Amino acid sequence: MILLLLFLAITQFSNADEPFDVRKHLATVTRYADSKDISANSFVSSEIPDQCTPIHLNLVARHGTRAPTKKKIRELDALDAHLEVLVRDAKEHKQYSEKIPSWLAGWRSPWKGKVTGGELITEGEDELYHLGIRVRERFPDLFNEEYHPDVYSIKTTQVPRASASAVAFGMGLFNERGKLGPGRHRAFAVTSESRASDIVLRFHDCCQSYKAFRKSQEPNVNKLKEPLLNEITHELVRQYGLNFTNQDVSSLWFLCKQEASLLNITNQACSLFSPSEVSLLEWTDDLELFILKGYGDTLNYRMGVPLLEDVVQSMEQAIKAKEEGYATGIYEKARMRFAHAETLLPFSCLIGLFLEESEFERIQREESLELPPKPPKNRNWRGSNVAPFAGNNMLILYSCQSDNSSKYFVQVLHNERPIALPGCHGSSFCPFEIFKDKIAAPHLKHDYNMLCNVIEQKQKDSAST
Repeated sequence: MILLLLFLAITQFSNADEPFDVRKHLATVTRYADSKDISANSFVSSEIPDQCTPIHLNLVARHGTRAPTKKKIRELDALDAHLEVLVRDAKEHKQYSEKIPSWLAGWRSPWKGKVTGGELITEGEDELYHLGIRVRERFPDLFNEEYHPDVYSIKTTQVPRASASAVAFGMGLFNERGKLGPGRHRAFAVTSESRASDIVLRFHDCCQSYKAFRKSQEPNVNKLKEPLLNEITHELVRQYGLNFTNQDVSSLWFLCKQEASLLNITNQACSLFSPSEVSLLEWTDDLELFILKGYGDTLNYRMGVPLLEDVVQSMEQAIKAKEEGYATGIYEKARMRFAHAETLLPFSCLIGLFLEESEFERIQREESLELPPKPPKNRNWRGSNVAPFAGNNMLILYSCQSDNSSKYFVQVLHNERPIALPGCHGSSFCPFEIFKDKIAAPHLKHDYNMLCNVIEQKQKDSAST
């Protein structure tokens, strides 16, 4: 408790001019608009020379803000029932009932009775729709062609919230480019692979080795979280006189994230936690994200090699079209993909985002990294930044007319902002040859089937010991 109070005092002192906003600390449940100002350090992006022209765009995006899944709705239903019992028991003891927050009396889950979940909500549609508008405005030369699916490719997983996100994005991207209705919309193609065989966008779902790894690691993640949950649970019991369990606190934190992100309510479940407790709970989410989906194990991201291969191949095809002088309208100018946090996170790791240069060199040597530091220390790895709702990476391929040895460069935008590439000496504007040879090639030497087939992986591990 003393440590929590000390951290709170430090936080309040260091951010005296910036009020604490819980909506910026919701890990991967953070809304896109709230995440865009989140950054662990300032980064001055490389200037794009005047003689450079964008010739191709790759987009990897997460779906927009969505409703809770059916599994999480059941968890909130269980919380609903248990809180009712706790409040009733506390009211029998007057000294405790006076501590109960007024909103808790009679609280019911907003999703109670729902039998479906996980769908894209209106706010999520809006996020992707306006992202599409901004992308076209930012790169007018790339989107000045008459629409054709071979020129503007839109791919998605078969999960409805991802495909709905792709449609919302396309409606923004091609806004007023057609003749349908008052908005002058136009039809466009959105394609997907079967869930059972989509190793480009749902590689995590098809990778048996990863499923086994994740199952083996989940108990360790829970063990890491337990001391902090114990401490916060003890404090909430003392403060409110309700006999909370660790599971209650975990569910209340999830409720806080859903209320703040989906309903813009911050004075109910979120008000139970102090800013320091919110920051620490956010850190536990980031820890889980790091271990199970991020840099915690090379398999987490190397299973995404089919996606990285697809991105590099699309750039090579664009360079070929440029070199051979293909006529406009017959080659691809943009390849846009809509998927999930489990897709975006590994892809971010494959291109080395959110690392210091020394850390990038370690993952190239397949060495493990330290866990994200605990607050109040700063960390680059924050779910609210790396994979919020509608989070995205754009890789823009430029053709440059200059005397330099490299004619083609790649700029990486994370959530629409240039981001440092440790594999390219911290620049956000990287010669294509360096991007391909130093950043991509060390991963592309791995074969997806060898990585993801449990039996083959075990044989490989046995042979190396």
